Amino acid sequence: MTIARTIVLFILAAAAEIGGAWLVWQSVREGRDWWWAGLGVVALGIYGFVATLQPDAHFGRILAAYGGVFVAGSLAWGMIFDGFRPDRWDILGSAVCLFGVAVIMFAPRDAG
Repeated sequence: MTIARTIVLFILAAAAEIGGAWLVWQSVREGRDWWWAGLGVVALGIYGFVATLQPDAHFGRILAAYGGVFVAGSLAWGMIFDGFRPDRWDILGSAVCLFGVAVIMFAPRDAG
């Protein structure tokens, strides 16, 4: 249950952060209305809240692991919303990052 919860929370956090940044990008770089940026700021705030719901109590560990999720999620977001096509190096790099996430979050640790 804890692994599933961690994964779901990382996915939700990625959607909020990447989506928020994308909304701001659309407003500033693509000339969309100002309220797109406002929605982006709200989504970025939601990301900050969702990250606090992770079962692990260590801020540094959560944010470090989330960095790998962000890499993979950003590539996926670009594919879905902007027609980006990653090359094999993007995919390999993303896989390496996700492996790092698994090591950081799920490696057995001493209780003491």
